[in-house]
Amino acid sequence: MISRRQLRIKALQSLYAYYTTGREDMRRSEKELHFNIEKAFELYHYLLLLMIDVILYAESRIEIARNKRIPTHEDLHPNTRFINNRLAGQLRNNEQLLRFVEQHKLNWVNHPELIKEVYTRLIESDEYEAYMNADEHGYAEDKRLVTFIYTHIIFSSERLDSIMEEQSIYWNDDLEFITSMIVKTFKKFKEEDGPDKLLMDLYKNSEDKEYVVNLYRQTILHREEYVEYIKQNTRNWDLDRIAFMDILIMQIALAELVAFPSIPTKVTLNEYLEISKFYSTSKSSVFINGVLDKVLMQLKEEKKIIKRGRGLIGEND
Repeated sequence: MISRRQLRIKALQSLYAYYTTGREDMRRSEKELHFNIEKAFELYHYLLLLMIDVILYAESRIEIARNKRIPTHEDLHPNTRFINNRLAGQLRNNEQLLRFVEQHKLNWVNHPELIKEVYTRLIESDEYEAYMNADEHGYAEDKRLVTFIYTHIIFSSERLDSIMEEQSIYWNDDLEFITSMIVKTFKKFKEEDGPDKLLMDLYKNSEDKEYVVNLYRQTILHREEYVEYIKQNTRNWDLDRIAFMDILIMQIALAELVAFPSIPTKVTLNEYLEISKFYSTSKSSVFINGVLDKVLMQLKEEKKIIKRGRGLIGEND
């Protein structure tokens, strides 16, 4: 589930904490890196659980209306299309999801205001009205509505942002990515899928797990070496005046360029330039690109960057 870009970001966040907290304990910091990654996986399940609670809230509203002293015809004969949404029903019965939330004690019981907000915004939307009043509908329409709830209602909720910030310092930066992973999860669901339908795994494969740990370690172990390369190629700059995050992004980029021969140079450079746009100053990407280009040429001349593998022809020229 966790993409290489997210792994790069997680490593960068943990490295930043490693150097700024004053506790340069590599073993402890590495545990925090794994914890950071695992929290993203937890958020994935936590947000899937939110859909179940919204359905339960909708059911409670129908039940309250039915039990009015003088119920209307509509109260007694409600439109149950939403609460019978088949994709939501699959989530309610998914064994992996239920097992994970039970093991990690996840619930939204302390945040009824968020559940109400999501439901209220949903029923006020044109998409909900069209869904509820359509003459015909199938599983595709059920899936489309649930996807809409995540991409247009849950994702944009300021209340959710506040809740996530309170519960975990790691979650705010994860919301967009986790939402995209949830949408990808829904695309894989089929109407005939039962409670044993598998959700996403934490890592795409064992290589990704090894990659992020090695990237993190190599950046720390070769810190002085990479900082010296940066210093040599920023002679017109006082190193103390360069944003610390810029230096850190260049360090981790250099670690990847040197330590991972199978990753194309362009991929590494593009990834960290994109990351710099979100985690440093507005001018950082241009500056970082210029410095890394110079360091890259120097490292190639010194034969310290050797790329190997399929699709890497010409990388070492």
